[in-house]
Amino acid sequence: MNVSETALQIDCKGDALVGIVSQPADGRAVQATGMVIVVGGPQYRVGSHRQFVLLAWRLAQAGFAVLRFDYRGMGDSEGAPRDFEAVQDDIAAAILALQKTCPAVKQVALFGLCDGASAALIYVGPRGRGAAHNAAEPQVAGLCLLNPWVRSQATLARTHLKHHYAQRLAQPEFWRKLASGGLQWRKSARELLGNLRQTLAAGEGGTDQDSLAAMPFQQQIAAAFKSFPGQLLLVLSGNDYTAKEFLDCAGADPQWRGSLQRPGLQRLDLPTADHTFSSAVWRTEVEQSIVLWMNQLNQLSQPQPIQAANLP
Repeated sequence: MNVSETALQIDCKGDALVGIVSQPADGRAVQATGMVIVVGGPQYRVGSHRQFVLLAWRLAQAGFAVLRFDYRGMGDSEGAPRDFEAVQDDIAAAILALQKTCPAVKQVALFGLCDGASAALIYVGPRGRGAAHNAAEPQVAGLCLLNPWVRSQATLARTHLKHHYAQRLAQPEFWRKLASGGLQWRKSARELLGNLRQTLAAGEGGTDQDSLAAMPFQQQIAAAFKSFPGQLLLVLSGNDYTAKEFLDCAGADPQWRGSLQRPGLQRLDLPTADHTFSSAVWRTEVEQSIVLWMNQLNQLSQPQPIQAANLP
């Protein structure tokens, strides 16, 4: 397999995190760009159907060092359980652990699926731990975001209106059930009206833009998505409500306006894929795209040679 793996115990505010570093074996050089896999919850460092293990191995075979780890209160790590909005110190500790294990790593990309992607965005956001860059720490140069989590009552209601109910109305089975009395139409009507109220209410509220700390996480990650100076790879599943909610937010919410046209963004859409890319075909396509993107990110970090034509 030509991959070497090292188990780590990472200190984070006095709690021990468990991590695994995958890197090229047989003395092959490690690229200057590494990756830290930020796990979404409830989940741990292996991932659904071993997707994080397989991704780490694929990247290590391509010359990259990868750390996948359990943040505090998750998997085999110590500490109190916490959600994705409170793992900034865990991510910072993981980045430093990767560099300590692989000194050749000078910059990192953060990978996240679902609320792992949202945690990565919070980390590099205007008030995130990664925003106050320490010269002693490797720079976060890129974000690889798969089906980012933006859910609120309003986004869920809007997504159900746009996708679920519209799809149902186009199905002959729906009308057969309605005609035969097999459909609880009063319950369906109440759900539909409830979703309409949630969607309309979302458009009436105001936000104090001067108080970023008080922002809902959705607005924090919208700000980070647009302001992050590095490269972004956005991977979206076509058969996934989480991805649909993200696209609806990006298209409808003022905070996200123009985000999908920002510089440095590459996007991969897999129309039939589910939330975790559970088939070998989907997983392979995602892995190949990430390897290509990591190579591009690594090349951007290298000093560019001076062309003879530019010399005086």
